[in-house]
This record gives sequence, C-alpha cells and structure tokens, in this order.
Amino acid sequence: MSGLTVSPAKKLMLFAGRSHPELAQEVAKELDMELTPTSAYDFANGEIFVRFLESVRGCDAFVLQSHTDPINTWIMEQLIMVDALKRASAKRITVIAPFYGYARQDKKHRGREPITARLMADLFKAAGADRLMAVDLHTSQIQGFFDGPVDHLFALPMLSAHVKANYDTSRITVVSPDAGRVRVAERWTDVLGAPLAIIHKRRDPDVPNEVRVFEVVGDVKDRMCVIVDDMIDTGGTIAKAAETLYDNGAAGVIVTATHGIFSDPAVDRLSNSRILEVVCTDSLPIPASRRFPTLTVLPIAPLIATAIREVFTDGSVTRLFD
Repeated sequence: MSGLTVSPAKKLMLFAGRSHPELAQEVAKELDMELTPTSAYDFANGEIFVRFLESVRGCDAFVLQSHTDPINTWIMEQLIMVDALKRASAKRITVIAPFYGYARQDKKHRGREPITARLMADLFKAAGADRLMAVDLHTSQIQGFFDGPVDHLFALPMLSAHVKANYDTSRITVVSPDAGRVRVAERWTDVLGAPLAIIHKRRDPDVPNEVRVFEVVGDVKDRMCVIVDDMIDTGGTIAKAAETLYDNGAAGVIVTATHGIFSDPAVDRLSNSRILEVVCTDSLPIPASRRFPTLTVLPIAPLIATAIREVFTDGSVTRLFD
C-alpha cells in the first residue's frame, strides 16, 4: 500500500474587483506579489461575470473590493467572486471591504426599517466567505453581524501621525462630531494627549444627510480642533460642525476621516468652508474631480497588506493597534 502524498503548503492568493484597481495594485506591491489574473465583464443587461484564470484549489484567498459608487454593482461583483472561489475549492476565503457598504444601516431607528449592515454580512457568509476584514466600521457592533472572524482595522495610527507631524499637539482639542463617535475620539485623546469636546447634533429623521441643530459640549475657545469621523459623504454635517466650532471661538478646524465618499456637493462645501485641512485615506477611490486644495489623502495599502500577512501567517492583527 502506497503512502499518502503530503499536501503542499497553503498558498496566499490576492483577488481584486474592478472598483479600485489602484488600491489593489498598491496592496499587491506591499505584499510583493501579483494579483491573480481575473476575467470580469458585464453582460448587456448588467449581469456580472467573473472567472479566475489560475487554479485556486486549496489557496488562502483574499478578495479585495472597495464599496464605492456604483456601490450595489461592486458589492454584487465581490459576492460573485466569493462564490466562484468557493466552487473552485479555495481553502479559506477572506472578504476585504476597506469601506463596508451599508454600514450606516446598523440598527432600526423606527419601525419597518431594515438592518442592512446585517444583511450584508449574511450575504457574504451565504456566498462562502470564512472571514471578513474592514477598516473603521461605522459602529463596532457590525463585527457581531458576521458569523465568523472579523478583522476590524483602524486608520487612527496613520491619521494621528499626520496630525502630530503638522500641528502643535499642545493646542489641539479632539472633537467628536456626534455621540456615536465618542469612544473613537477618546482613543484620539489618548494618542494626542489632548482634551475632548463633543458636538451634539439633532437630525431630522425624515431628511437624510441633514442635521438641524448643533451644540458644542466642551471648551474649544482658541484651540485647534480636530474633528474625527469614520466617513465624509455629502460634507454637510462636517461643514456645519466646523462653522459651529468657529462660532464657539476655535482657532482652527482640521477634519480627519477614514473614508472619503465625497458625494455631491461635498467638494463645494468643503473647499468653500473655513476648514484648514481635510485628511482621509484612499480606502475609496478619489478621482481628480473630487479633490480640492485642502484635501490630503493618505495610503491605506500598507495597513491592509500588513493585516493580510498577519492573517495568512496566523499572526496577530490586534497587535497592529496596541
């Protein structure tokens, strides 16, 4: 009776959808590897077809896709990629969504509303994902929506390093734009050794992307205020928050956010505001048409590549942020 053949060591393979090719190439470069060749195209009726051009049997697959506009198209493409990997016998499939789509729909504010962030997690699990990786989820509770390991990465180290390098930390006050971001803002205060202020805002539940009333809790007079948020969409909340801080005597306002969505009219609002600098990462593609003089974009690829390496080698992702 012949002996058993020893299985080869597991192989790391990186796959990327079509939403943000620049980020995918940068992550591959950081890992010193090539993206797996993939054929992807749309049928005339909008259906998406994906096929991988190399064998993926037994591999440790990482599927990168930024959930940018048109968001539903790119989410569907990533789901199809996961399904293709599962049916081709990939050993483990990790979904990487630097910006997790539908994250703002993480709870019911009123009756008859969906919890779409949970639906997203269920869809990826049903498609065949074993693991989920995302950067700065809108709320930490989303980690519990996915039935499997979730690697929640944070852009705070790189964003705070930029602030430290360019501003006098002794004059800084960290500002949470709402009650939901207080815990994140507190981590910023620890890193910068700065006091905390909170902007209390009241939204109109019937009007999306609009805030009616702003109140500042904390002392911001003659301080350099750093607003910390997870995303900037239309920029209305951030622009109004900045004006409120100036009205309360702030010496200057800087805005940091992980995800720069910049839906219209964000560029006009932010470029015409008194905000000194808007700092975000390239977790989402930011074309030239959405860039403005006060915008600084930091690369997220090193963070994602390091996390991939830790997961693949069974290392610790948590130690990246300790």
